Amino acid sequence: MEPRVDFISLGVRSVQESRAFYIDGLGWPVHREVAGEVLFIQVNHGLVLSLWDVRQMQAEAGVSPPGGVPRITLSHNQPSAADVDRVMEEAAAAGATVIAEPVTQPWGGYTGYFADPDGFRWEVAYNPSWTVDDDGTVTV
Repeated sequence: MEPRVDFISLGVRSVQESRAFYIDGLGWPVHREVAGEVLFIQVNHGLVLSLWDVRQMQAEAGVSPPGGVPRITLSHNQPSAADVDRVMEEAAAAGATVIAEPVTQPWGGYTGYFADPDGFRWEVAYNPSWTVDDDGTVTV
């Protein structure tokens, strides 16, 4: 198996609520949608974020919705600390819950965290040892 991820599927309580946050609030483009069931967003270089009704996900994949905070963090890397602040403000304006305001980390980076309507954590990060190209490509 190749080391590659093509889809990230998040089981959401309400596809409409997730649509309001990601599409209407953050302005991300819809790639494909089955109303009320699943929403596909092309997020980066062949990677698709799927926001899938948790009941349908449970039926197909045989997984139970987690209790509490989902144990995953999605990271959105930025080319500067100022960009981290801007993205955090955009997320808050779209309805995100700010979990941790951006701060300089002991390892030299600058990160903040927000949660989407289902509690999925997003890290917004600037890492001075990585580059983020204009097209969003992150080089470690």
